[in-house]
Amino acid sequence: MNYGYYPGCSLERIAREFDISIRECCRGLGIELAEVPDWNCCGASAAHETSEELALALSVRVLSQAEHHGLNTVLVPCAACYNRLKLANIEVRSDRRRAQRTSDLVGQDYEGKVVVKHLIEVLIDNRDKLESSVVRPLKGMRLACYYGCLLARPPRVVDFDDAENPMTMDEIVTILGAEPVDWSHKTECCGAGFTFSKTSIALRLVGDILEAAQAVSADAIVVGCPLCHANLDMRQGMAERRNEREYRIPITYISQLVGLAQGKEYSSLGLSKHMVSPEKTLQPILSETSIKQMPSRTVGPF
Repeated sequence: MNYGYYPGCSLERIAREFDISIRECCRGLGIELAEVPDWNCCGASAAHETSEELALALSVRVLSQAEHHGLNTVLVPCAACYNRLKLANIEVRSDRRRAQRTSDLVGQDYEGKVVVKHLIEVLIDNRDKLESSVVRPLKGMRLACYYGCLLARPPRVVDFDDAENPMTMDEIVTILGAEPVDWSHKTECCGAGFTFSKTSIALRLVGDILEAAQAVSADAIVVGCPLCHANLDMRQGMAERRNEREYRIPITYISQLVGLAQGKEYSSLGLSKHMVSPEKTLQPILSETSIKQMPSRTVGPF
């Protein structure tokens, strides 16, 4: 099956390992990804605070590009991008005058026909292929599935799972052979963009999430959003110093776990690029020769 693919800005830069692992795990499912030609930033997360019209135009142009190139269903990995593109579809479909105004700004028509899906939707839509692709089950792993604010909210925009207790990623983890833990913080905010403007707030929220995962003895936290990953992984050291306690909880993308269960190499999934290494956690399911180190991520002082 073929899908359009909108990586968005984060997966081209700070979340490169998310992009790498998505392409790898989709290849293992026989899914072909066609990147939306000449895509642009969707405006998340600042554009809609500056200008609603600009924000809508940015998202509509992405969707229009997909539509004009025959990409009827587009896989969108970033939760923020996913939310903005889903909302853009709702707005242009419900207000034809606004839709025409936006098309004029973009410079091409958009008929609102593109279906936007997040990675975890695509994975569960292809459940049979996912089940048959598992050759190295993640047995013995206790995983805390973290959805954050935007994967299942708001309900009027995102309608594939329960807003308060989403379970789709938990189902995928079960298919992979691991145990999804029941925990309190699966939809709590990680601080999102506050990580730069109000770091102290973000660190408090990050600490709360990590402590909740620790409380249920989770081996790792699983995410499907690059911003959530950045906060929980890159800011974990700062949260430890702030709270004077050690967490050392690996934060993995759901696509990386799918790839591992498919038998793919540790190094091919970008796992060595994380700040908190998942190597020790994953060692029981991997042979020593399968963990091949890649150059560490180069980041600023966190």
